[in-house]
Amino acid sequence: MKKPAWLLVSMMLVLSLFLAACGGNNAAPEDNNKGNDAGGGKSEEPAKEEEKPVDGGDLIIGSNGKPTLFNPLYSNDSVSSDVEALIYDSLIGSDLEFNPTTDDAMAESVEESEDGLTYTVKLRDGIKFHDGEPLTADDVVFTYDIPLSKDYDGPRKSYFEALDSVEKVDDLTVKFHLKKVDVQFPSVGLSFGILPKHILGDVPIDKLGENEFNTKKPIGSGPFKFVENKPGEYVKVEAFDGYYQGRPHLDTITMKIVPDANAMLTQLQNRDIDFWAGVPQSDVETVESFADSIGIKLEHGLALSYSFLGYNLRNDLFKDKEVRQAITHAIDRQQIVDEIMDGKGEVADVPESPLSWAYNPDVPKFGYDPEKAKQMLADAGWKPGADGILEKDGKRFSFEVKTNQGNKVREDITVLLQAQLKEVGIEVKPKIVEFSSLIADLDPGVWNFEAIVLGWSLATDPDPSGIFATKEIEEGLNFGAYSNPELDKLMDEQLQQRDKEKRKQQIGEIQAGIAEDQPYSFLYYPEEYRAMPAELQGYEFHAKNYIYHPNKWWLKK
Repeated sequence: MKKPAWLLVSMMLVLSLFLAACGGNNAAPEDNNKGNDAGGGKSEEPAKEEEKPVDGGDLIIGSNGKPTLFNPLYSNDSVSSDVEALIYDSLIGSDLEFNPTTDDAMAESVEESEDGLTYTVKLRDGIKFHDGEPLTADDVVFTYDIPLSKDYDGPRKSYFEALDSVEKVDDLTVKFHLKKVDVQFPSVGLSFGILPKHILGDVPIDKLGENEFNTKKPIGSGPFKFVENKPGEYVKVEAFDGYYQGRPHLDTITMKIVPDANAMLTQLQNRDIDFWAGVPQSDVETVESFADSIGIKLEHGLALSYSFLGYNLRNDLFKDKEVRQAITHAIDRQQIVDEIMDGKGEVADVPESPLSWAYNPDVPKFGYDPEKAKQMLADAGWKPGADGILEKDGKRFSFEVKTNQGNKVREDITVLLQAQLKEVGIEVKPKIVEFSSLIADLDPGVWNFEAIVLGWSLATDPDPSGIFATKEIEEGLNFGAYSNPELDKLMDEQLQQRDKEKRKQQIGEIQAGIAEDQPYSFLYYPEEYRAMPAELQGYEFHAKNYIYHPNKWWLKK
């Protein structure tokens, strides 16, 4: 007897952490404050029955960051993921409560075998790629064979570790065979956009990541088709007439790159952009002051994300966990929330959102206590030098903190960190860089940073292994090189635990261990504010994905 996978998974998986970008159920570094905030967000009131959607119109979305490429298996930043959400559809989606669902997804049904090792996916009939070619089981098999290949060098390999093979049953049916139970596979593994075999089938897999398809000619089966990518300026998409759910109501959507937050605010006020998904908390009051006069509304909710000060643990400065704990003690995180974020957030202690069913509040905490920080640093052998900066074995406790340009909150945080850590004898040198350059500095094998202020957009499954497992250091998203073998074992075990309560306990233990080790100083969970046209209808506030069901958006005349 088989059970619909979405039904089983909706009971087991509700929230989580992402690692990638595509389609939305994965984790990715965020370019700005749009931490994919969730729960409690205001959603657009459903259109009255007599109000039918109107076709036509263009929407300009402002983005602080530049996308890197538009291939779900290779991108690793949230801006690229936003564009991919317009171009690609996935086999399975997520509802507003983060439950996996086949509603408005390419799969008509997903069935899981009793042993949890086989998933049978039935595609909807009539799905087409943007060039008019039909999307079939061959394309699904082709797409999922890529990360299974030894030549695949993208950042998503860990999501498919449990996947053994993909089998075509008929033109509309595919079977996924797993080597071991992987409870996050339906919500994460099946969330990737499908690539066209007829275009990429002859490209060697070791060359796919650099193919021009990714930046100049991406073709998916989503509601909008790619028109143009003008690097550093904008990405434009237009409605796909052949979309299997019906043509989108909007004619075009343009993702306009505006790296500076002050410029973004000005462009919003002048209506040079219509939509800003990451309004800095410090600018919310300003936006509210002019919103009505220019036809803008604000929606908000707690983010499905967190921000952090992350360390490169390859650096001798950060190898002692007591030193990392001391740094956290020296940071007044409540001041960050109260003053920089205008109170619109919560202090964070673990790498999971309080919105998650797996969130564990009972973990080691390192509250603001500069005197304790000084004592812990002294116990670790750090003594004040002539200029007051700590020294040990002839080395000063001085390091650079990078963050991304255009994110006012993060820029202000680096300045505050500089002042707060100086009080305990640590020198911080802020460095503000463009987002795509920052992400490139984190690439496997590059790791060009000492410390970083960044945020993770979380997925709809709470698996923490994609960011913190030792195996993710060399090719994955564990750019800080954190390693704890005991937690590695637990991370593997929780992915095979089909009992939700037992899995929650395991994940809670992992969160407590990570909190104890402090590979990051966890800073805050943000509340996200999204500015959009007052006439925009059909918009639903999804905590993870601000681009959610864009085919249903329409502009009221």
